[in-house]
Amino acid sequence: MALIVQKFGGTSVGSIERIRNVASKAVQTRKAGHDLVVVVSAMAGETDRLIRLAREMVDKPEGREYDVMVSTGEQVSVALLAMAIQALGYHAVSLLGFQVRIITDSDFTKARIESIDTAAITCALKKGSIVVVAGFQGMDAGGNVTTLGRGGSDTTAVALAGALKADLCEIFTDVDGVYTTDPSICPQARKLDRIAYDEMLEMASLGAKVLHTRSVEFAKKYAIPIHVRSSLNDNAGTIVTREDAIMEKVLVSGVTYDRNQAKITIVKVPDRPGTASKIFTPISQASINVDMIIQNVSEDGFTDLTFTVPETEVSRALEVVSLAAQDIGAATVLCNKDIAKVSIIGVGMRSHAGVAAKMFEVLAGEGINIMMISTSEIKVSCVVDTKYTELAVRVLHDAFGLGEQPAPAAG
Repeated sequence: MALIVQKFGGTSVGSIERIRNVASKAVQTRKAGHDLVVVVSAMAGETDRLIRLAREMVDKPEGREYDVMVSTGEQVSVALLAMAIQALGYHAVSLLGFQVRIITDSDFTKARIESIDTAAITCALKKGSIVVVAGFQGMDAGGNVTTLGRGGSDTTAVALAGALKADLCEIFTDVDGVYTTDPSICPQARKLDRIAYDEMLEMASLGAKVLHTRSVEFAKKYAIPIHVRSSLNDNAGTIVTREDAIMEKVLVSGVTYDRNQAKITIVKVPDRPGTASKIFTPISQASINVDMIIQNVSEDGFTDLTFTVPETEVSRALEVVSLAAQDIGAATVLCNKDIAKVSIIGVGMRSHAGVAAKMFEVLAGEGINIMMISTSEIKVSCVVDTKYTELAVRVLHDAFGLGEQPAPAAG
C-alpha cells in the first residue's frame, strides 16, 4: 500500500461530468489499496470570473479581501468531488486550507507556504477516507485566508506530498506529460519519459505551463517523484525525478518560450556606487520579479540599464522605476512589451561546450536578432522580438534534434 497525492487542475474538474471522471480515477486508486489525498483547483474559468467581479467593484482590489473572494472557487470543487466519490460508495471528506492548517506568510495573492499540519489529513486517512483538499489556498498566522498565486494548486499538492512523506505525487492535467516543446507550435515535439528536477524547474520558470515553479522546488527538496499525466486517458506521462547518468548524456532536453515579458530600460543612469541598489531595492519591496539585467559600458559617467519583468507586472514596475529614475537623476525610462524569451534547457550542458554558440548561430541563420542573453549551468535564454517566437522555437527544436527518439541506453 502506498500513500499517493493526486492533483487535478481546473480543466479536469471543469464540468459535472469531468468531476465524476476524477471521482472514478480516485476510487480506482483506492480500490488498488492505496491511501489517497486529492488536491483540486477551481472549475475552469471560475477564478477568472471571480477576478473580474472583484475588478468590477474596484480597480485594484485589496489583497486580503481579494484572497477571501478568489479562494471560494476551490471550496466548490472540493465539495462537489467529495459528493461524487460518496455517490460511488466510498467515503470522502473535503478540507479547506485553514482546516488542513496550511500556514503561509501574509503576502496576499502570492503567499508562500511556511508549514503544514498533517494531523487532520492523517486522521481522515486512518478512517479509510479519500481526503479531498482545496488547492491554491492557506492561511497566515493571523488566521487570514491567503492564496498561493496562479498554479498554486500544484504547489499545494507537492507540499502536501512532502509533508505526508507520500510515495508519489500525480499531477493530472489536460496534457499527457512534459514535451520537448509546445506541440501546438512544433508538431515534432516529443513527450519525455523522464526529466530531472533541475530541468523541470528551469522549464517551469522559463514559460512551460505544465508545472508551477514552486511545486518543483518542493518536489526536489523532499525528493518526491512527480508523475505528470492526462486526466482524460490512462496513458503513462512524464516522471519528474532525480537526475541520473542517462539524463546527463542528453545535451538539450527542451525548448521553452515566454511571451509574458516586458523590457524596461533606464537611460543615462549615473554610473556610481549604490545606483543599482536605489533602482532594484524598491522593485524588490514591491514584490516585482526581475529576470535578466544588462548594464551597458559606461560613457562620460553614464550608462543604460535594461532588465525584464513579467508583462503582467509592467504597469506597477514602471511606476516604481520612474520614481527611482527621478531619484537618481536618470534621463528617462523606456518600455518594450513586444518581446519574448526563448530558452534551451538540459542538464547535459554542464559537461558540453559550444551549446550557446550553436543557439546563437541558429538564430542568426534565420535573421533573428538577440536583444538580451542569460545563462545558467543548464539553460541559455535569449530575448527576441515577439514576432519571431514560433520560428525561433521550431528551428532550435530541430537544430538540437529534439524530435528524434533517443538511442536506447547500453546494457
